[in-house]
Amino acid sequence: MSRVSSLKSVVEHGLCANCGICESMAGRDKVEMRLTSYGHLRPQIKGAIDQDVEARILEVCPGAVVTGPTAADPEGFGAIDPVWGPVVSIHRSWAGDPAIRHRAAAGGTLTALGCYLLQSGEVDAIVHVKAATTDPILTDAHVSYTPAEVIEGSQSRYGPGAPLVHIDALLARGLRLAVIAKPCDIAAIRNLARVDARARTLVKYCLTLFCGGVPSTGTAKDIAAHFGVAAEELSLFRWRGYGWPGTTHLETRDGRSFDLTYDDAWYNPQASWTYDMQFRCKICPDAIGELADVAAPDGWIMENGVPIHREGQGVNIAIARTRAGARLIERAAAAGALALDRFSVPELYPMHGDHLDRKLGQPARNLGLACAGQPHLRVRRYRPLAMILRAGFMGNWRAFWGALRRGLKGANREAGI
Repeated sequence: MSRVSSLKSVVEHGLCANCGICESMAGRDKVEMRLTSYGHLRPQIKGAIDQDVEARILEVCPGAVVTGPTAADPEGFGAIDPVWGPVVSIHRSWAGDPAIRHRAAAGGTLTALGCYLLQSGEVDAIVHVKAATTDPILTDAHVSYTPAEVIEGSQSRYGPGAPLVHIDALLARGLRLAVIAKPCDIAAIRNLARVDARARTLVKYCLTLFCGGVPSTGTAKDIAAHFGVAAEELSLFRWRGYGWPGTTHLETRDGRSFDLTYDDAWYNPQASWTYDMQFRCKICPDAIGELADVAAPDGWIMENGVPIHREGQGVNIAIARTRAGARLIERAAAAGALALDRFSVPELYPMHGDHLDRKLGQPARNLGLACAGQPHLRVRRYRPLAMILRAGFMGNWRAFWGALRRGLKGANREAGI
């Protein structure tokens, strides 16, 4: 069974999560996150990387290793549900400020927490992403120092983004940070904290969502092309927001505008675009943010046991995974930054059951890759036996065989960097 041995190997074998931690650790003079011809952000090696630095990067890179939570960890993770991971508390939640709730992709819980942390003085900056100023299809890493900046960066970004490129510089400045990012980005931060005392001390909170996977920029371009619009004609591409779940909204430089409902954007079988998820996302052990202090997916309206996407006032599910996360939610609610309502872990199954196939099949997929002789993720402490038992024979076989076939065909491979 093969493991990744270099940053180049991570990229070439489809394991890069495009978090940007490698650029941060190596320095932009050596490694820079750039958009590839196939529409993903990948590290471009610009100069020789010191062997010790590269070894350190591979200890942190979520394309090389992901280490799950245990109740004994210093972060204070809660009791661990076999499927949904650690839970200290769980609520329906939404931003106390109606304007944030309306603007955000769902209920604005993560935006409200970011604003609260700055207003309360608990952190000096929020690390997150926002729509690029140069190209509305692209996503920039951003550091916010005021609540207004956090709000400006709210709303989902379905596409490549490297939020962690500034982490080392921010730690060098001694800033207290909260990170709002994808689950794989949070895994990188937790890995970093194991080898960098500054991260253990200064990264006060990790906040995340439930992730459906990262598509290339091709998805957005194909949606624009559906309306007869070229990417360079766009002045705005908003995936969600201004309502819940909000429309996918496009505007052109000459004043035209177009909208797609959430269901049309993601569930229309006649759509001319596809959600071309990168390979790393297909084998992800943790798209539900088990390593975060707080994970906040959509709190979908349920009808007849299934989630529906009718427009309404936004709601999240706030899952406090650590004691610090639970206390943060309590303080934010007491200050009026968040509104809370009751919810329970069993309600996650029908609401977010679309995550179960990937979650339960991950051990078999990783094994399939390994049996194909492909480098694979080192996945630790994600309860593989519980996943295998719950997936059942057919679920495991489909996951294993699919990954084995991809690996033998080289379908996981990407162009070299």
